[in-house]
Parts: sequence; structure tokens; C-alpha cells
Amino acid sequence: MTARLQAGRTRIAASLRHAELGRLACASLNLELDTYPKPGLVSPVDRGAHHDMDIALMRASVAAIEPWFVELAMAGAAGAAMPELRAIGMAAEQGMMAATGGVNAHRGAIFGMGLLVAAAGAEGFAGESLGGRVARLWGSEIRSRPPSPASNGGRVARRYGVGGASAEAAVGFPALYTVAVPALREGERLASGAGEASRVHALFRLIAVLQDTNLLHRGGAEGLAFAQEQAARFLAIGSVSRPDWRARAQAVHKDFVARNLSPGGAADLLAMALFVCAAEEF
Repeated sequence: MTARLQAGRTRIAASLRHAELGRLACASLNLELDTYPKPGLVSPVDRGAHHDMDIALMRASVAAIEPWFVELAMAGAAGAAMPELRAIGMAAEQGMMAATGGVNAHRGAIFGMGLLVAAAGAEGFAGESLGGRVARLWGSEIRSRPPSPASNGGRVARRYGVGGASAEAAVGFPALYTVAVPALREGERLASGAGEASRVHALFRLIAVLQDTNLLHRGGAEGLAFAQEQAARFLAIGSVSRPDWRARAQAVHKDFVARNLSPGGAADLLAMALFVCAAEEF
């Protein structure tokens, strides 16, 4: 085999891998969307606490950002610095807004999932988690740039003194690895198998502990406390191990909708956990 042919095959293999990472990221986002009951969140059943979103719009958003996840995987493989990743992320946001008529459906996911996809595209870090790669490669650059005062998350982070998504990313997404991924596995044991129940369990685990800036934006400190209390109660009485778990989760969902609460940060982390569970064995 000539060197040119070998190089061509290597490029094709890399391109296929980058495309597969983009598809996997979007499959994870769609799997989160498919999950129900999810307190306050959009699903195939209803709009949750969102008057400007439904399942069709959310799926259109996911489809629109897939090419940009592929770009991020390629950028990670090329050793891109944070400014380049940020530029791709901004282009993904523009694509999302065009597909949704200006509705912010996945800005948080573009940031968090996008970093994980870029990390998955990077090479030379065998045995290191994707979160660890994010912290190693881009953590200092993320820390050096404060949350945008123009975003809801940035304003909430300043007002309530919470770190938000940027702080989590800078240190390798600890909630992803200490809460979300273990909760998916715990949910599988409780429900005797992987599937929707394990995803619901993981989401409630995240809501119970996360300083979710989406909840703070919508309900303030009182709304966050209510959400965490309701999630902790659901978990304390058996979570998805109970025969009536679905009805109990639906009741929590209705309470969130009535209070206009939506744990978007927890939803993003659930999708990211699904991606990590697949991509780290890629």
C-alpha cells in the first residue's frame, strides 16, 4: 500500500469518526427529548413549562446543530483552542435560531455537549475521561472568560453566586461524573434494565442536587428549593423501583408546569451523560 493511499484511508476513517460523534451527540439529545415524565420539560407528551417550544421544534433544533457537532469533533482532532471552538459554537447557535424561528432550544447543550464532542475528537488522551480532556485542554481558557451578562445563565450566575455551566466545564463536569452517569446505572438496577425509567431516575438525581440556573432564572431561589425538594422526595420514596413511579413523576411534572419551572441544566446533563456512556467506550 502506498503512503498516499494509506493517508487517504486514514483521512476517510477520521471523517467517519467525526460524523459518528456528531450523530451520537444528537442521538443523545433526542433520547433525552423522548424521555417522560420529565418535570417541566418538553417531551412527546406535552410542552412542559414552555409555551414557545414543542417536540417538533426541539427535534428541528437538534437536526440543525448536528453538522456543527461534526465541526467541533474535527476541531478537537486538529488541536483547536477555545476561541475556535467558541466560534463554531456561535455558528451552531445561529443555525439553531434559524431552525426554531429565534427560540433558544439548545444553547446550553451546544456549549456542554459541544465541548464533550470536541474532546472526543481529540487524540492522545487514552484512559482519560472526556470531562478530564475538556479541563486539561480548555479549562484555563474557560475560566478566564466570565459568563456572558447578555445570557440568562450569566445574569443568574452573577445574581445568585453560582458557577453555572462554565464553571462546571472548566473543571471537567464533575456533576456529570459524580451524579448523572452513576445515576443512570443506579436507575438501571432499580428498574431492572436500561431505558426510560433509568433516564427519569438520573434526571431526578440531577434536579435534587444541581444549582440549575434555568430553575433560578424561572423561579428564583424559592423555585430552585421547591424543585430540589420535590426531586429529593421522589427519590426518597423509592424512585423508579415503585410500581407507581410513573404516576408520581407525572404529578411532580404537573407541579413544575404550574410553577413555570423547567430544569434545563439537568436536561442538558442527562443528554451529556448518555453521550459519555456511549462515547467513552467508542
